[in-house]
Amino acid sequence: MSYSPAPVPAPPVAPATPPSWWRRRVVEPVLNILRQGLTPKQLSLTVALGVVFGLVPILGITTLLGTATAVRLRLNVAALLLVSHLMSPVQLLLIIPLMKLGAKLIGSGTGPELTLEQLQHLFGTDWQQALHLLWQAGLGALLIWAVASVPLALLLNFGLRPLFRRLLARQSRVTE
Repeated sequence: MSYSPAPVPAPPVAPATPPSWWRRRVVEPVLNILRQGLTPKQLSLTVALGVVFGLVPILGITTLLGTATAVRLRLNVAALLLVSHLMSPVQLLLIIPLMKLGAKLIGSGTGPELTLEQLQHLFGTDWQQALHLLWQAGLGALLIWAVASVPLALLLNFGLRPLFRRLLARQSRVTE
């Protein structure tokens, strides 16, 4: 009779660490988009328009603009909306300065300046004047955004194409 030692138990496997929020919400969706067979031209246009629409200084219209444009141009709607909503922190940082500039641009220059104190005073005394000031500020901010968005979109669109060509080429080599 031969003696066989008792089997040595395998060391416990440490549970895999769950992917981070950044990886789950940003990196993986972007990689999935790259795997969908879009051309570098489509990808760069999607990102460029997503950035531009993500910076629009009017809250609440980013999704509408992005969806309508993506459907019209036959781009990936989810990718464009992902990029545009990732721009939300920058949008929030830019909205107040753009509205202040917009109020100066559209306003006659003799009206009240757009400040929190001035708006509080106007809403307390003359809410119609306050709404008029906000309307002018929003319209001016939208005009500034429209003018600035054209060169930004062109720069991003043509600047990102070589990057996406390299990424897609690398992606196709990995899958082969």
